[in-house]
Amino acid sequence: MPSAASVVHEQLPLRVHGVNLKIASVRREGSGDPVLLLHGFGTSKEDYLDITHRHEFAGRPFLAYDAPGCGSTECADLGAIDQPFLVETARAVLERAGIGRFHVVAHSTGALTALLLAHKEPGRVLSFVNIKGVLAPEDCVLSREALNHRDPGDFLFKLAERSRESACYGGGLYAANLPGKVRRGAVSNFFRSMVELADHGNLLRKFLSLPCPRMYLYGEQCAGLSYLPLLDANGVELAEIPHSGQLPMYSNPVAMWRQIAEFHARQLIPSARRW
Repeated sequence: MPSAASVVHEQLPLRVHGVNLKIASVRREGSGDPVLLLHGFGTSKEDYLDITHRHEFAGRPFLAYDAPGCGSTECADLGAIDQPFLVETARAVLERAGIGRFHVVAHSTGALTALLLAHKEPGRVLSFVNIKGVLAPEDCVLSREALNHRDPGDFLFKLAERSRESACYGGGLYAANLPGKVRRGAVSNFFRSMVELADHGNLLRKFLSLPCPRMYLYGEQCAGLSYLPLLDANGVELAEIPHSGQLPMYSNPVAMWRQIAEFHARQLIPSARRW
């Protein structure tokens, strides 16, 4: 089994849009181009730490961090958090780490952040694994509903409690984690920005226009997404993970990592550079 001994956890002091941050990150040095791992809303960098136990990624450098408003990252102004803020945070983290070109593996709203960054700087992204990312209005049903309430954060936490008994794979674990992984004050502006982009940001067109190899990975409970045929017809590799829904890293991580590793093996060009 690959060793996790070289994994480094650290706090990165940054300032983005005038807001002070302490980014909780985890990284590993290695050979080749690094993998940037971005978590989704209500989850954290720890979703990806199984990469240290996958022999297919042995020796590969990676970087993951908790987004502002989530996990162990500290943010001095939670109300400032929207998608443009998260994109600039990603850019600042990459600059601090000295990363130029990279592979992306990103889930949910993290995949939205990665998409917006890749659209602005397409030459930096070598490949993109999009794990049930936000691409269309249909991906924002609950966030849209939350915005109709006076306190979207309160609505979200109550909804999470109900999701413990839902038929969705991983719902109970997500609900249990949510209070410790999301700051209530970050919810409203973040959701508003996400819904606006889903409705008017041409996200599907942006994703299809990326020049790098792309995979869209989703659980079998999400197989009814209306845009999957369009992705398939435009050269995006589809990967349906059995026995899972929007959270394959919780419900079927073995199948998820196998698909990601096989995709990377098809795209990866060995590099002599070290990070």
